[in-house]
Amino acid sequence: MSPGAPGGRTRSGESGSDKASLRAGLLASRAATAPVAGDRTARALARSAGSRVVACYASGPGEPDTWALIDGLSAAGARVLLPVLRREPDWAWYGGRGKLRPSWRGILEPTTGSLGADALAAAEWIWIPGLAGTPTGLRLGTGGGWYDRALAHCGPQARIGLLLHDGEVRDELPTDSWDRRVDVILTATGSWECPRSGDHAGG
Repeated sequence: MSPGAPGGRTRSGESGSDKASLRAGLLASRAATAPVAGDRTARALARSAGSRVVACYASGPGEPDTWALIDGLSAAGARVLLPVLRREPDWAWYGGRGKLRPSWRGILEPTTGSLGADALAAAEWIWIPGLAGTPTGLRLGTGGGWYDRALAHCGPQARIGLLLHDGEVRDELPTDSWDRRVDVILTATGSWECPRSGDHAGG
């Protein structure tokens, strides 16, 4: 999912300014750096093994690729939810490469029919995008707030995984009270298990 997804909230104050500056630097680094080959997809598939429903994002240029993960999950028998990018969170079932269409900013979405925000409650694993994370599970998103709103609909036992490039795991990140923590971070060559100390940065 690309930066500034539709319906993003305006963030003000020191944290918002710090986040904007950090996002700009991370996006510039992604644009200038060739991704490192690694086994992130294999590790994500291994963690998701046995799940009946997995939510994932449809990766675009510069983001950690998810298409091998999506196809691998589908081949293993999991039903895969992909975002439908509207102002409010929405999802649809992945029905194969032939049932995709460009949506907002050219990001691909399924043509299988929208299911609504509550569809996420069925997902046992949720793989989400971001620009950076910390070993404690903090995540810096792309600034639109779409996943902050979407994750309010996930089930209590869902595991949330963040996919990043090498070098995007930081010791600290600026946070806001609504920022949702993740359980796992995978980069091309590294893995982090994040403690479940509460869903939100301030909680």
